Amino acid sequence: MEMIRLVSGSSNRELAKEISAYVNVPLTPVHMSKFKDGEIYVRLLDTVRGSDVFIIQSTCNNVNEHLMEMLILIDAAKRASANSINVIVPYYGYARQDRISHPREALTARLVANMIEVAGASRLVSVDFHSGQTQGFFNIPTDNMWGIPVLAAKLSGVQLVDPVVVSPDHGGVSRARFMAKLLDVPLAIVDKRRTAHNVSEVMNLIGDVAGRDAIMVDDMIDTGGTIINAAAALKKAGAGRIFVCATHPILSEDAAERLERSLIEKVFVTNTIPLAEHKQVSKIVQVSIAQLLGESIVRIYQQKSLTELYQKREAPASKK
Repeated sequence: MEMIRLVSGSSNRELAKEISAYVNVPLTPVHMSKFKDGEIYVRLLDTVRGSDVFIIQSTCNNVNEHLMEMLILIDAAKRASANSINVIVPYYGYARQDRISHPREALTARLVANMIEVAGASRLVSVDFHSGQTQGFFNIPTDNMWGIPVLAAKLSGVQLVDPVVVSPDHGGVSRARFMAKLLDVPLAIVDKRRTAHNVSEVMNLIGDVAGRDAIMVDDMIDTGGTIINAAAALKKAGAGRIFVCATHPILSEDAAERLERSLIEKVFVTNTIPLAEHKQVSKIVQVSIAQLLGESIVRIYQQKSLTELYQKREAPASKK
């Protein structure tokens, strides 16, 4: 591990420290500052010449600032003669803009992929892309790790009554099916109609949830509207306790408080995005993804297959 260099952006330093501890490699010191107009300045304070650099940066709030910071870190490593530049993006911002649904829209998930490549990244590792097609936007090796096994392991310690896994919309069925397979329980689907960005309406419920504890599975929670509305529909259909597993806790505006007041028993999330103090409510339980990402880094550096980290997943295999 002598030639590994771990570099942390400012978006999720605690996760970077956990990954550093798992890999047993210290974080490379970085000087970051801003000009008066907000321009970002970055300088790596240790040599990375000939090293395999792993840049850890979630593009979470503030999305644009942290994205730009990541691009500058990539450029700094490239100009410092790194052997390879591997970008670990626990949460990939702009992933929701992955298709053109209306005339004259931008395909922003692809744009961001292009920016990362042009900056000089050799490889990208992320967790739970919003949709699998995002992986195809890259022309460099890209690994889409799944947070579901990490959340399922945490959920296994909860005493559940005749549980059923629920997908809060059609787009997340494969993710929910994977969780249902891990827990060996049936699957149900909420038929949702999205009327605007961050606005959704429950239309129908497909599957039997009466008398069962329901486990809703999603990749992210932004405003919380989707899962809160789905929880109300599940209760109306006779469900027992309602739990939520979601990889990315975006939790915009008052989402955490709304979840705290909702019919949901517990919300299990990972630390791909750090929780601000005002978002740390009693119903939200955060689980660390550091071991999964740390093991990915070790295997990439040692040029070992990542297959074992994917063996239980049903989605198509990632590029190795």
